[in-house]
Amino acid sequence: MLTKTKIYLSSPHMGGSEQKFVQDAFDTNWIAPLGPLVDGFESDITSYLESDVHVAALSSGTASIHIALQLLGVGKGDEVLCQSFTFSATANPIMYQGATPVFIDSEATTWNMSPELLEIAINDRINTYKKPKAIIAVHLYGMPYKAKEINAIAKKYDIPVIEDSAEALGSTYFGEKCGTLADMGVLSFNGNKIITTSGGGALVTKSSQFKERAVFLSTQARDHAAHYEHSHVGYNYRMSNVLAGIGRGQMEVLNDRVKARRNNYQFYKLHLSSYKSISFLDEPQGFYSNRWLTCMTLDSYEQREQLRLALLEDDIESRPLWKPMHLQPVFKDALAYTNGTSGHLFDQGLCLPSGSNLTQHDLDRVLEIITNTI
Repeated sequence: MLTKTKIYLSSPHMGGSEQKFVQDAFDTNWIAPLGPLVDGFESDITSYLESDVHVAALSSGTASIHIALQLLGVGKGDEVLCQSFTFSATANPIMYQGATPVFIDSEATTWNMSPELLEIAINDRINTYKKPKAIIAVHLYGMPYKAKEINAIAKKYDIPVIEDSAEALGSTYFGEKCGTLADMGVLSFNGNKIITTSGGGALVTKSSQFKERAVFLSTQARDHAAHYEHSHVGYNYRMSNVLAGIGRGQMEVLNDRVKARRNNYQFYKLHLSSYKSISFLDEPQGFYSNRWLTCMTLDSYEQREQLRLALLEDDIESRPLWKPMHLQPVFKDALAYTNGTSGHLFDQGLCLPSGSNLTQHDLDRVLEIITNTI
């Protein structure tokens, strides 16, 4: 029987001031998907990103990608080039629009979309079908993708980029905040993210018109009229004032959360890098990861599973790296441009407990299981 306290992969971590914002929502009876805390949360994010952007707080990162695709006019029959090594929430909204995902494998230095494969895919699709309507690239586990190269290719072929920064709030690319590097950015505040609103997300855009349109679509696309008039299909995607209050409190501790997660990574790397069977993903020059999750690779699938099960036996949550979308049953018929990188990482990679609320005792306990197993 397990008697030790469970160590989670990435659990919510409240800072203490969230309750005052939530109490304000109750005191003023702003219990709705609009209100001053939503406006304030959007302003907090905009200020943090230190860029000329506009932010729409929505119900999830998935909703934000869906709205971004709508704003770019992606529809039935279109193709969207999408990073394969990611969570399914990156790809699912493509299907919501009746469009077709075309998956692009990763490169080894960041584990993110391969610029080389991206350009090969674009040329192939143009030559055999038609030009893709959009590109979705992901900053996986907080590590920025090669934005300069991806953006240059996108500009060359005039294809807009959606920057999936769901895992990368607090990461930077040559000094620029992730979420501001492409035509539109997407953030997530799910319970396991670096900060949370319980459930929530945001769309980041450099266009005030796009923000206005995003808010319109996310509030059931209600036209300006005294009655309920609708000339477009809308969605119930707006963030509530209560959850935005949690977000405002969380923004106050975001820098501390990034520091704590990076310290977790440094701890694991310091104590485990001497093992020949263990490898970590380093930051290329100019790349700064929030280290949302600390990930490592081992020599084989069998070794990865042996370690994962040993941690589980001690009530410590770990998880294999994302299973690539082109290997998922739901996308088995999708076209994919692959080089084997993401498949290899899935087979041999493991996410370690990385929460900003881990204690030194927690980290030592994880370390002990790893060193006794490898």
